[in-house]
Amino acid sequence: MAWRCTGRTNAELISNLAASGLIKNERVLQAMSGRAKVDRAHYCPDSSSAYEDSPQSIGHGATISAPHMHASACESLLAFLHPTARVLDIGSGSGYLTHVLANLVAGTSDAERTQASGGKVIGIDHIQPLVTLATNNMCKSTDGRALLEKGRVEFICGDGRKGYPEGGPYDAIHVGAAAQSLHAELLEQLKSPGRMFIPVEEQGGFGAQWIWVVDKDPDGKIRKRKSMGVRYVPLTDAPR
Repeated sequence: MAWRCTGRTNAELISNLAASGLIKNERVLQAMSGRAKVDRAHYCPDSSSAYEDSPQSIGHGATISAPHMHASACESLLAFLHPTARVLDIGSGSGYLTHVLANLVAGTSDAERTQASGGKVIGIDHIQPLVTLATNNMCKSTDGRALLEKGRVEFICGDGRKGYPEGGPYDAIHVGAAAQSLHAELLEQLKSPGRMFIPVEEQGGFGAQWIWVVDKDPDGKIRKRKSMGVRYVPLTDAPR
């Protein structure tokens, strides 16, 4: 079904995702749409395929996920993406979802953007050229540059499996590569309450991967829910 969402423009792609029920919330629609000045072509090396609802290579053995997976992550984390939220985007790659998450935290209207919120999204990737690429990609739009200049978005190089405790604790954590397990460090950096969206390789599952939605309640109790089968690149050491 997802491939039917492919469009000729960014606006058409997002409209098709909404029409197919993959985007349900107006906030997500606004954060991903052209009106919020997030153009997927800014984040895909091959602009001719930027509006396909499919993963695209960004080099270094990494990909930018299919738009329907970005929409699913945003819909899942939405309740935790408020103006004061701290968010960690692990495996931030070319920076697209980091920008969308920042829109959901900061808001998309001029009035929302001018308010001092304190919210911040940190994108972490273990490949320095991708950290540089993500920063450069966000600078392609006025909106992206403003988010960087105001400190509402920051990209760092590091091992995402260990999170980034210096920026936490986090209201929401998104993991954009398949982990071998639910890493304890990430659970520790999740706020109470907080939510993590993470693909995990199923042990003994012949390479199967599943999205797990992991909630930490106000008392610190962890609840895990297995969502959908997926196919992500692995969350590993940086290539030599």
